[in-house]
Amino acid sequence: MGCAPNASHSPVFLLLGFSRARVPPALPFLLFLAIYLTTIMGNVTLVLLISRDSRLHSPMYYLLRGLSVIDMGLSTVILPQLLAHLVSNYPAIPAARCFAQFFFFYVFGVTDTLVIAVMALDRYVAICDPLHYHSVMNRQLCACLLALCWVVSIVHTMLHVGLLLPLYWAGDAEGNVNLPHFFCDHRPLLRASCSDIHSNELAIFLEGGFLMLGPCSLIVLSYIHIGATILRLPSAAGRRRAVSTCGSHLTMVGFFYGTIIWVYFQPPSQNSQDQDMVAAVMYTTITPLANPFVYSLRNKDVKSAFHGLLGRGRVDS
Repeated sequence: MGCAPNASHSPVFLLLGFSRARVPPALPFLLFLAIYLTTIMGNVTLVLLISRDSRLHSPMYYLLRGLSVIDMGLSTVILPQLLAHLVSNYPAIPAARCFAQFFFFYVFGVTDTLVIAVMALDRYVAICDPLHYHSVMNRQLCACLLALCWVVSIVHTMLHVGLLLPLYWAGDAEGNVNLPHFFCDHRPLLRASCSDIHSNELAIFLEGGFLMLGPCSLIVLSYIHIGATILRLPSAAGRRRAVSTCGSHLTMVGFFYGTIIWVYFQPPSQNSQDQDMVAAVMYTTITPLANPFVYSLRNKDVKSAFHGLLGRGRVDS
């Protein structure tokens, strides 16, 4: 596909994802504002509980605290910009800010997927080798694994940003490029470009696919061993307890990985833009919102720590 003479490396992008919605802008604004505030409050509360309560100073909660920080970053990269555009008649974002949003979204999103895989490894050691759990999954190893997740994510993101920056986008007479999305996501940016994007598509399917295959394989292998171990447990109560420790994690694995694979690893199609946007809403807003509640509502230690924090607040007041 050729580029028009007015094509540019750095146009102004118009994020028109919600412009076609047949609802008053105030409705999605209030909805996403409530989601964002609840996400921040839920994850901040979880971080405080894990940091302050000695009962939660275990490897699983150390990883969960890291996941909560990542979820807050992911929501903050997306939702404040979306809220500003919902109350604006001109939902524009300059190229520099768009690429910056793309970079941080990718960093937080990929780190999220990797940390979820590390949590599967944590559940494997806890159930399959409980006697050595605290010696194997010690604080130093957890810190190294979290740091490795961040490093891999940043390197991965820099590759895709490096492939994105040389592209051209042909805008209208005022230099604006329409993106039928609510943030600067990879697929909409590539679809809107007038440059050859085969290298970008190849990187998504090969390098991005390999990055997804590794964590997915770790999760699948971990749960195969976990399932075999659970079936060998002599008591039904022990089996229920083991399953309950994995239920929350499995829920988020299916939800998060499922929507990401739907958006990024299906053949590109103009007809899939609306479905892509719905899936993107799920993993950029609903997953960070759900994580602190999914991991805490059925967790007796977290609920006890929360009640203790409330009781301490009443005593202090």
